[in-house]
Amino acid sequence: MLKVSPWKGIIRFRKRGKLSPRYIGPFKIVARVGDVAYRLDLPEELSGIHPTFHVSHLRKCLADESMAVPYDDLEIDERLNYVEQPVAVLDEKEKRLRNKTVKQVKVQWRHRKGSDVTWELESEMRKNYPALFS
Repeated sequence: MLKVSPWKGIIRFRKRGKLSPRYIGPFKIVARVGDVAYRLDLPEELSGIHPTFHVSHLRKCLADESMAVPYDDLEIDERLNYVEQPVAVLDEKEKRLRNKTVKQVKVQWRHRKGSDVTWELESEMRKNYPALFS
């Protein structure tokens, strides 16, 4: 299984999100490269990714098929990150800080194992996803 990192649509404070890293696959190991790297047999959808990975990016495949995350509609970039897309704005609130007020929206995100809900800045969400507010 190959490790990919979840990223929300925006990066806040250079954190990667609250979800633990996910693994996609399983993929067949074609060859061992050195002591700590393996070459995988990746499908055509992942042809833009180099097929050799360090052992820290791999996990032994579990026998339970429900644990595998399919990679059919995942958008995976060259750094092995995928972008989660917002589904809907569920709620709004104004957070009062010491000397200013910040508007926040509760956003439902879509990913493979269900849905996740987080509070995001309304200004950032309007800038990055204007279709949510129309």
